[in-house]
Amino acid sequence: MADHTIRKCSQSGVGYSVVDLNDVRHVFAAATPRAGSTFDEQADDALRTIGAVTGEEGTHGSIVHQAVFLADMTHVERCRQIMRDFYGPGLPTTSYIPQPPCGGRMLAIEALGVGQGRGEVQIERVGDDLAIARHNGIAWIHCTKAVPQTEERSVYDGSRAVLEAVCRTLGRVNVRFDQVIRTWFYLGGIVDDDGPVQRYKELNRARTDFFQNVHFLNGRAPAAHNRPVYPASTGIGTTGRGIVLSAIALVSDRNDIRAVPLENPRQTAAYDYAAAYSPQSPKFSRAMALSCGTYTTILISGTASITHSQTRHTGDAGKQTEETLDNIAALIAEENLARHDLPGLGTSLASLGFARVYIKRPEDYTAVRAVCEKRLGVLPTIYAIADVCRPELLVEIEGVAFSRLER
Repeated sequence: MADHTIRKCSQSGVGYSVVDLNDVRHVFAAATPRAGSTFDEQADDALRTIGAVTGEEGTHGSIVHQAVFLADMTHVERCRQIMRDFYGPGLPTTSYIPQPPCGGRMLAIEALGVGQGRGEVQIERVGDDLAIARHNGIAWIHCTKAVPQTEERSVYDGSRAVLEAVCRTLGRVNVRFDQVIRTWFYLGGIVDDDGPVQRYKELNRARTDFFQNVHFLNGRAPAAHNRPVYPASTGIGTTGRGIVLSAIALVSDRNDIRAVPLENPRQTAAYDYAAAYSPQSPKFSRAMALSCGTYTTILISGTASITHSQTRHTGDAGKQTEETLDNIAALIAEENLARHDLPGLGTSLASLGFARVYIKRPEDYTAVRAVCEKRLGVLPTIYAIADVCRPELLVEIEGVAFSRLER
């Protein structure tokens, strides 16, 4: 196990990390505006910060995907224009997420850049909803779609509609939905009711039905893997009532790449939850480990203060944050990776490349951030206000970890 492939930097308003894997440089940046009183000024400040980071790291023009967290969705069309003006033909796939950034800013931006180290990288920008990064015989496809909520459309129908929209969009570049390895479901009013049923439970019903005939990782999961196979995922609340779905798919002809769904020894698998939590259980894996040569990338699903299947530390955001980080640490640990037939590729919280922290109550931001900074150290992190899928859950954390096999 080794973490020295990651370099991290944090300054006022921006954090970024640089990860060199298989001759390709990955840059993760989290930018919160440091100046500006208007939306345009704050957007300009955040974008210039990201531009400065990619320029300094030799990855200028490399941004493949960005997530824009908005305090007020009335700014979304203006934000789209600002992005088009800033990036020009290099416009990345962009998810506009109705979640207010913590700290009172109008927006925050998380950006992923993929640039050339010693290897060649090709980026195909199909539109602001679809981009492909190709390197080392691997294609990473980033896709995002949004569906507005109407009075005539149920959450179930809206969830099916956004899943079908992503499926069609991927199909434009001959990518199948079974090649998806990571999803994000952003659902307005996630813990509210849609008629007699909670909205999140209706999303789970739609996801279950849509996934019924999808055989994820077809031919890429280890032959010995005998448990259900689902993508890593986050299901998180937003303001409003709309639905946004973002996804990452992996396509490669290489036979040395393994994709392994990870479960957590401290938690019941989400797809095995009892009907008391959701009549149709959430169909996702706790993480997806992608092993290529001596390197492994671990896509960590949204994780909360749950052990087995019960919520812990009700009402205490600080303790929930500690429990959540304990869960992530156990998930990516060497003991768990070895249990999943990936010996020597486990790692620790120090190997995280970036994180997102969703906080239910704005007043908990200071306490939650203090715990994260103590446990995670210098790390590009977005903090956003969002409902978690259970009313009593106050914090949810996701991220990406990297490890390298010592020879």
